[in-house]
Amino acid sequence: MEYGSIERENYVNAPPDVVFQTVSDPKHIKEWWPDSALYEVAEGANGEIRFGDLDSGGIAVQLTIVDVSPPNRFAFRWTHPVGEDASPGNSMLVTFELRPSGEGTLLRFTETGFREMGWEAAVLEEQYREHVQGWDYFLPKLGPYAESLAQKA
Repeated sequence: MEYGSIERENYVNAPPDVVFQTVSDPKHIKEWWPDSALYEVAEGANGEIRFGDLDSGGIAVQLTIVDVSPPNRFAFRWTHPVGEDASPGNSMLVTFELRPSGEGTLLRFTETGFREMGWEAAVLEEQYREHVQGWDYFLPKLGPYAESLAQKA
């Protein structure tokens, strides 16, 4: 198996501007992915996302926004060590590409950077599988949430 990237493509029954808000705005992203998101939606902005309560074993993960092109593309690097700038070799790159399709949006998700981390084979495989499991759990929540936002608009 190639542990280089994770790719998913989904149709979301909501317009691209709503889907863009869903994948980029901290107040919306926390409704389908992390428990908390703290960052400015601007290229170069740094922040973090949190999974669970930090006082009860939860984790905070660093995040750097690398592309904000509404309503077509949103990308960030994450998982880099605290105090280090995100770059290839110390972080994963997550990209959401959005294209109008009928009444909704074709969303293409990719996460890359696994091979560039320089991990030994067992760690690479473990990290890749953990990310696949995570995205397979969280990404299906994105569409219904975006669709609910579109209905409210």
